[in-house]
Amino acid sequence: MRAIYVDKHIPRVLLTKVLAPLWPGFVWTPLSSARVTDLPDQSLPGPDWVRVENRCCGICASDLSLLFVRANPSVAPSALPGLNRFWLGHEVVSTVTEVGPDVTQYEVGDQVIMDSYHYGAHCFSLGIQPVCRYCAVGNTRFCINRSEPGLHGMGGGFGDGYIAHERDVYACPPDLTFDQGLFVEPLGIVMQAVLRRPPEGGEKVLVYGAGIIGLLTTMVVKALAPEAEITVMARYSHQAELAGKLGASHTLRVRGREAYAEVARITDGKFFSAPLNKGIVLGGFDMIYDCVGDEESLTNSLRWTRAGGTVMIVGLHLSPMKKIDLTLVWYSHINLIGSFMHGHSEWNGQRKHDYERVIDFYRQGKFDIAGLITHRFPPKDHKEAIRVASHKGKEKAIKVVFEHA
Repeated sequence: MRAIYVDKHIPRVLLTKVLAPLWPGFVWTPLSSARVTDLPDQSLPGPDWVRVENRCCGICASDLSLLFVRANPSVAPSALPGLNRFWLGHEVVSTVTEVGPDVTQYEVGDQVIMDSYHYGAHCFSLGIQPVCRYCAVGNTRFCINRSEPGLHGMGGGFGDGYIAHERDVYACPPDLTFDQGLFVEPLGIVMQAVLRRPPEGGEKVLVYGAGIIGLLTTMVVKALAPEAEITVMARYSHQAELAGKLGASHTLRVRGREAYAEVARITDGKFFSAPLNKGIVLGGFDMIYDCVGDEESLTNSLRWTRAGGTVMIVGLHLSPMKKIDLTLVWYSHINLIGSFMHGHSEWNGQRKHDYERVIDFYRQGKFDIAGLITHRFPPKDHKEAIRVASHKGKEKAIKVVFEHA
């Protein structure tokens, strides 16, 4: 089984973190924390496990963060002993090639999408009964037993296949194309985030960041709240153009005080600044989805949100943030909320898996992914694919995909 993975080998992790920004090719050397290898095939570890063969897989920013160790090993989740190896590639569509005797949901030949396998173990894969409070309601990503010893899968989306518990994958309907199936996972992440605090009526919404998660957030907000007035903060012109096609009424491409002044204009707010302070907007956006999630974006988001408004952290920044101005949380009663991956959400009185809702929206014609996949590579060209995905501005990349023949 061909796979690309990252091990939590602290000396190699620290060496990669120091050298990769100066020499990106270091990640492909034997001294890095990453490995590209052919692993011997193993038997299914349990009777309710499946083996799959990959068809296509998107490259996610979180994959790149792990590969180049942009994550900081001091962040809280790194303390979990069960998180020692990270198989890269989770936006993946696969075909089931083997099922254990107790598998009830799938047969050989079924198309599936990776679901909770990326999060690690859970009560079902570990065979723990009774299951914990989170697994009981389908949110296995919060399982309190996920670092307990037990059966674990192997492989990921960047390789040719993987082995997982049957609850770690989700059926990909035959009426979806492989491209549509590939986007179910990132759309599920966004669906979870937006439904934690969906826009109401004609609220003014900012999507901060126009990478793939920001663009998909624009798409989901437009589908759930078509009356909302959406502004997208974009770094590159090709991102801004696509954001407009997906439903954004305004795009922001300026930075610094200019951005503050533009936010005030769009929201009918008032901008104030001082010599040692880049400022604050009174009466800003009702809702901001921060799809970057770093110190700058969160500080700006809090200063651009109206009193009583909400900032939703959608983007993952895997390092401690020490310079965020949180005064607006109490000064303006701003709600600061985080969202992690996908699971089950409630909307219009119905509780569904986020994937199910994404698939429903596909069938209703609410999601159009045309133009989102900009580059396709065979897995053997993984180095070039990673290079392109790491230089989105220069390469005008939105989503870079591995395709198996």
